[in-house]
Amino acid sequence: MLVIGLVGGVASGKSVVAAALARRGAAVFDADKIAHQVIDEPEVRDALVARWGPRVLAGAERVDRQAVAAIVFGDQPQAPSERRFLEELLHPRVRQRIEAETRRLPDSILAMVVDAPLLIEAGWHRDCHAVIFVDAPRAQRLARAQAKRGWSAEEFSRREAAQAPIEEKRRWCTHVIDNSGSLAELDQQVARVWSQVVRG
Repeated sequence: MLVIGLVGGVASGKSVVAAALARRGAAVFDADKIAHQVIDEPEVRDALVARWGPRVLAGAERVDRQAVAAIVFGDQPQAPSERRFLEELLHPRVRQRIEAETRRLPDSILAMVVDAPLLIEAGWHRDCHAVIFVDAPRAQRLARAQAKRGWSAEEFSRREAAQAPIEEKRRWCTHVIDNSGSLAELDQQVARVWSQVVRG
């Protein structure tokens, strides 16, 4: 089965591209959504409480993701090291879940898409047959993050600084999709890339 990695800047529109690929028959794995499930696993939850205390809990059983985000994406000097701790805890488990789900996919699925903001940083791009970079101007991405996620410009900058630079992500990619135009234009580009990757 072909493996397609999906990367881009913060709020570049990766989920829209992922949905367009899914309509063409790809199985899509959203690493962020899987991480949201993994973070509530008892072993992970206990590790977070052991490091940061009960302030990261939203009740007895669930992790408060906003509290965790404030620690790992904040402007405190220790934020980068705390973020590395979280990534080292989550990434292997997210990957295990994706691999387990992949083994259950029917043979009729031609390709799987891994939508992961930290695909490059985690080294997962090395297992991909193709890596798509979703491109959009920073001003447009900031506007999307403000409108859809309620982020301030400062929050957007902190989240972006926590990822590899845009040009580094682009350097590892085999295809680029421009998401600065209309949905119809985006879909045309997805169709072209899908044909190139899947039908060769």
